[in-house]
Amino acid sequence: MTRPGSKESQNYDNNSQKVYPQPIDENMNQNMGSMIGSIFNNISSLKAAYIQLQEAHTPYDPDKIQTADRLVIDELTRLSELKHTYREKNPKPVAASPQDSCLLSEIQEQQNLLKTYEVMVKKFQSQIQNRDTEITHLQQQTDEAKHRKSKLEKKLKQRGLLNKESDEEENYFSIELTPSLFTSTAENAYQSIHDFSKPLINMMKAAGWDLDAAADAIEPDVVYTRRAHKKYAFESYICQRMFSGFHEESFSIKAASAAVSNEAFFHQFLAVRAMDPLDVLSQNPDSVFGKFCRSKYLLLVHPKMEGSFFGNMDQRNYVMSGGHPRTPFYQAFLKLAKSIWLLHRLAYSFDPKVRVFQVKKGSEFSEIHMESVVKDIVLDESAKRPKVDLMVMPGFLIGTSVIQSRVYLSDVKCAE
Repeated sequence: MTRPGSKESQNYDNNSQKVYPQPIDENMNQNMGSMIGSIFNNISSLKAAYIQLQEAHTPYDPDKIQTADRLVIDELTRLSELKHTYREKNPKPVAASPQDSCLLSEIQEQQNLLKTYEVMVKKFQSQIQNRDTEITHLQQQTDEAKHRKSKLEKKLKQRGLLNKESDEEENYFSIELTPSLFTSTAENAYQSIHDFSKPLINMMKAAGWDLDAAADAIEPDVVYTRRAHKKYAFESYICQRMFSGFHEESFSIKAASAAVSNEAFFHQFLAVRAMDPLDVLSQNPDSVFGKFCRSKYLLLVHPKMEGSFFGNMDQRNYVMSGGHPRTPFYQAFLKLAKSIWLLHRLAYSFDPKVRVFQVKKGSEFSEIHMESVVKDIVLDESAKRPKVDLMVMPGFLIGTSVIQSRVYLSDVKCAE
């Protein structure tokens, strides 16, 4: 007979039912703790992979996105396997103790987090798919553009406007034909006139020219507010000769080709725009652009001017024989010639073409059609409108839009 309180009696309850010893519960808790640790480690890896996926979108990098996406999917797969493993071992979890309740609560929280990440991953996968579709569409457009570029280059090579050995991308690039493009090109043309006037005036000084007399010879009876303003007379001289024949499709070039389409004019603009003018002439000295440069140089640089500058006519004779010298003065001229040539090509690219207009000396100043080359003038509203003394650069009409002509005004005051 077993005595009450003995060790044997501790293995039975009042109904003679056996009670399992504590070590089994400890093993179960150890397994559960190991699983919880695995879950936490997995969640940390998942968070790191998710951050990597976010960073791959800014800036957008398809390769990094795919790599991060695979990492996220791998971590989600591991977390899902842990979830299924737990459910298999605990089909109907019962909170038998506060410790078990805490573990179940942690598991439920991780499952909710898992669902949140699954939603986020699906969202990112959808974004990746949309980006892939967009990339495919852009690739198709790129292929079409390359095909059009190839056809255009073939035409330009046939016309001698593109180097047959050149494959540089800058020979052609997509650009829209807009009024703003013409406006910026006109601004560049005026800047090139201003730039070329500097070496021209410097060579006149070096040759001992009387600049005051030269300015009066270009346009007599101009009342200059300041002596330094006489530089505008030389800019006007350059414009008069460079823009001569601008209203003609041939630009007054002899033996020019027959009527050219708007598209062909624009193609010529694109071909020359991206190249150094000397390179263009090296490829084809007798191209339309080459003939334009020769004719304008001979018109702009008078024989007496050339003789006083260089002491001989060697450069002029070389140009007249069909050559394009590599002297600094001629190369400076080529930059000017290119800017005017591009403006003419662009003017005839529009339909209807851009019209050029001039302002006569003595015309009343109009702020709609004219712009003063002197920026600090003061207009007296109570006095009569000032008069134009010198047209420095013509203006242009693009449909109903006006690019103002640049003029020098008389009877105006300059701000101190």
